[in-house]
Amino acid sequence: MKKTYINGVGCISTQKTFDTVFLEEAVVNHNQNVFAIIPPVYKDYISPAASRRMAKGVKNGIVASALAMKDANVEKVDAIITGTGLGCIEDSEKFLKSILDNNEEFLTPTSFIQSTHNTVGAQIALLQQCKGYNFTYVNGAVSFESALLDAKMQIEEDEVQSVLIGGVDENGDYTTALFKLNGRIKADNSAPYDLLNSTTPGAVYGEGASFFVLENKRKETTYAEVLDIAIVNTLEENEIEAEIKAFLKSSNLEISDVDALVLGFDGNVDFENYYRNLAENAFAATPVLYYKHLSGEYDTASAFALWMASKIIKTQEIPEIIRVNSVEKPAYNTILLYNQLNGKNHSFTLISK
Repeated sequence: MKKTYINGVGCISTQKTFDTVFLEEAVVNHNQNVFAIIPPVYKDYISPAASRRMAKGVKNGIVASALAMKDANVEKVDAIITGTGLGCIEDSEKFLKSILDNNEEFLTPTSFIQSTHNTVGAQIALLQQCKGYNFTYVNGAVSFESALLDAKMQIEEDEVQSVLIGGVDENGDYTTALFKLNGRIKADNSAPYDLLNSTTPGAVYGEGASFFVLENKRKETTYAEVLDIAIVNTLEENEIEAEIKAFLKSSNLEISDVDALVLGFDGNVDFENYYRNLAENAFAATPVLYYKHLSGEYDTASAFALWMASKIIKTQEIPEIIRVNSVEKPAYNTILLYNQLNGKNHSFTLISK
């Protein structure tokens, strides 16, 4: 069975994660509850004429995928697999608004065509002339893990040799307003928003696009090997530790073999114990890291976490800005990522050097 290696990464996020080494320009924003993307220079990757018609998520996906391909030193891949929670939500909002504003008459189809969830994967394929397998997973908070699992299975079975995978989501004004109404996003005017010491429900939201080139061979550009991925729909707080032990055991590992644990703390006090119990008990002697204070919460935020973990294994450094505790290890060779959203859609990802 073939192994799966992360050979290239590209990330466009609410931090400056392009044209940098690794988070040296990252800033923690305690004053906003919705983070906006830091945009790259799109015209370097997309013609201005095409760019004008593209949604923000599509443009970010194209740039992030181009960065990953360049990083991996590949020009063609056999398959493109994307994960997204809400797709191109801005164009969806535009189309629905025009339906209401125009009494369901005289509608231009552009916004509708651009609003489908698979637009990002389709546009990347058109630009690369990739005629292979192209699939988009829309699975809530495990959309990206579903894409990663699909890619890993295809590489293992020798169906493909290289796959471009990514997680993309964008903020839309109307959707953001709805999320604030139902408490999914923290209330306005209740800053500072401190994710680790939060006492209020709701999360700090963000957006982003993170892409990876997965291949069946180790190369000079290799970041890490993807050992295993698991997705569980519902778990109680007291079941997480046993689930992680069983997950690690399938790779012949124990908790003591994990060099760093990446957790999805998002500031929602109602569900923080899923993470806190692990950090304070089973993994108290392990370096514990978090990332949503930099990226914000969104359905495919775990793709940002994988980008971060891949960088840690390659650089063998953990920036101070992402530490939850002060535990150090001599080397960071095996990293476990755990994420959940509102107590549902638990995902476990294991990567190693």
